[in-house]
Amino acid sequence: MDYKKTNAPSNTVTRDIIALCEDTGNIYETVEIIARRANQIAGEMKHDLDKKLQEFATNTDNLDEVFENREQIEISRYYEKLPKPTLIATQEYSDGNVYWRLNQNKDEQPLSSQRF
Repeated sequence: MDYKKTNAPSNTVTRDIIALCEDTGNIYETVEIIARRANQIAGEMKHDLDKKLQEFATNTDNLDEVFENREQIEISRYYEKLPKPTLIATQEYSDGNVYWRLNQNKDEQPLSSQRF
């Protein structure tokens, strides 16, 4: 998924919780799925940003010399304007572009069928 070409909103949007949890039947599982995908997206974004900023890195250890590189500032501003990873992950989940599965042992019953 190319997070730069996503149609996710760049600011917060109110969502219908009932519609979000239709696939899983549990809002907490839905939030966990979205959170894990958001962590993946944040890692990808950080890796890409670090890779682009390494091109401008200097190997001087002198703290007195701080250079402001215009291209470096523009790259940072571009990444700041992108939608946040949680918004991208929520949009992907709403569009049905996220795959997940539950890992359960054969002996273990789902929580919904256990009696207390």
